[in-house]
Amino acid sequence: MTDLTGRSALVTGGAGGIGAACARMLADRGARVTIADVDEVAAKELASELHGESWAVDLSDVAALENLTLDTDILINNAGIQTVSAIVDFDPTAFRRIQTLMVEAPFLLVRAALPHMYSRGFGRIVNISSVHGLRASAFKVAYVTAKHGLEGLSKVTALEGGPHGVTSNCVNPGYVRTPLVEKQVTDQAAAHGIPEEEVLQQVMLAESAIKRLVEPSEVASLVGWLTSADAGMVTGASYAMDGGWSAK
Repeated sequence: MTDLTGRSALVTGGAGGIGAACARMLADRGARVTIADVDEVAAKELASELHGESWAVDLSDVAALENLTLDTDILINNAGIQTVSAIVDFDPTAFRRIQTLMVEAPFLLVRAALPHMYSRGFGRIVNISSVHGLRASAFKVAYVTAKHGLEGLSKVTALEGGPHGVTSNCVNPGYVRTPLVEKQVTDQAAAHGIPEEEVLQQVMLAESAIKRLVEPSEVASLVGWLTSADAGMVTGASYAMDGGWSAK
């Protein structure tokens, strides 16, 4: 499929996991992709593979984004981090950092991209949210709060962008097979008081009707449809890809 030929795309957290899968999918469909990631080496390697560009950036440095201009037709807000801890023990600095990276930075990137999208009469913004943008889990106060905030940002963007040909949607996967999820196992075991080998079934997949992790390529497939011409009337929506978790 080459339905994105001539379009430009920016993927944050694009050097690995969901971001890399989205970058590959967009490039396969003809888009010129920029990989934005704090890991400069990995971003350059993937950009070279995809004949795209790389942008080494720490998105938590939001002051540097306030006067940014983005000439991109497609924006995938994917970058994120995770901290697992009870509220009473949660480091306030860690809480603020997650809000900064996962709510304020996407706001500033949307703000920077909209003028170009408006001038083209076309734009696709896809925010990689989570089932935790729809449901809560214990020990994830900062992440759940940030994903709920991202949902609000996406919907307001949809309302303002609609008259200009810009759509904004969220994709809400459950636990995806990525390094971010794999790194949670030890913390989840400690928080829940269970052995690490039991975390997958007792915590991560406990609420899911389909007992497996989501693959990054599956998330990228949905992102691909949302960026296509076929999804021109789809905006302000949140698409659960959680194996039935949010059906309860």
